[in-house]
Amino acid sequence: MTKPMPKAELHCHIEGATPPALALSQAKRYGIDTSAFIRDGAYAWQDFTSFVASYDATANLFRTEEDYALLAETYLTGIAEAGAVYSELIVSPDQGDAVGIGADAYISGLAEGAGRARARTGIETRFLIVGIRHFGPERVVKAAEYAARRPHPLISGFNLAGEERMHRVADFTRAFDIARDAGLGITIHAGELSGAFSVRDALDHVRPSRISHGVRAIEDGDLVKRLADEGVVLEVCPGSNIALKVFPDFEHHPLRALHEAGVRVTLNSDDPPFFHTSLAREYEIASSVMGFSDAALLGMTRTAIEAAFVDEPTRQGLLSRL
Repeated sequence: MTKPMPKAELHCHIEGATPPALALSQAKRYGIDTSAFIRDGAYAWQDFTSFVASYDATANLFRTEEDYALLAETYLTGIAEAGAVYSELIVSPDQGDAVGIGADAYISGLAEGAGRARARTGIETRFLIVGIRHFGPERVVKAAEYAARRPHPLISGFNLAGEERMHRVADFTRAFDIARDAGLGITIHAGELSGAFSVRDALDHVRPSRISHGVRAIEDGDLVKRLADEGVVLEVCPGSNIALKVFPDFEHHPLRALHEAGVRVTLNSDDPPFFHTSLAREYEIASSVMGFSDAALLGMTRTAIEAAFVDEPTRQGLLSRL
């Protein structure tokens, strides 16, 4: 068997990475009926709103530190076996509070699972604390303050996710200032459900080194040039974009156009089983459907590691594995 191509991922929501089989076993443990959101062994949803409902129902199947350890270990071990050397997991302290164990225990459980996966496979992991946009600016500030306290050494960045069409980016600048002042890496969801303007707003108000998605920038040629000139890295999730009907199919996805315009792009799975994808499948589609060469794909892995929110010795160690 040939060794799989080295991969690195900057954009994966950990609860959204729950394999349906794990969700079903968790539901059985807690006596929860999953018929509303899992059918025929797959997640069931129709649009972004019902996707969020399905995601939340799945997230609530994890209720203890050990549950979260199992989730992180399962996901990270799986992608490591497919060649991943690095993964940044988007994690929400709000979720720890929602299930009643608190943010610290939530993070501690995920870190335990990440440690087990690292011991088994060598995969390196960091956590991005996420504020949820539709919870409102004050809740996002609280998430940023939590991240800034660095309650665990694996926490290395801050993100804003959730319903892009609610609130303005400017409403969240305080949260990002708190995270930046604490030395955390900065990324933000933009240019997915909302158009190019949301990417421009993110650049103007937040000054991120990376943007989660960002693909709708393709609607504005000047903005594409700005992304290329400023070296902002896009965490592109093609499978997610097609599943959510941001673009009609992979042939019309702008990954190649952005890459050819000199934008720094990476491949990511977002919420893989919800979108019938995986990190390995994202690389495969980029190769077989979008026509990227192995050298170009390895270049995206390199870009991801160069843009990773890690210390320099860790970065150099990861680059040496390419």
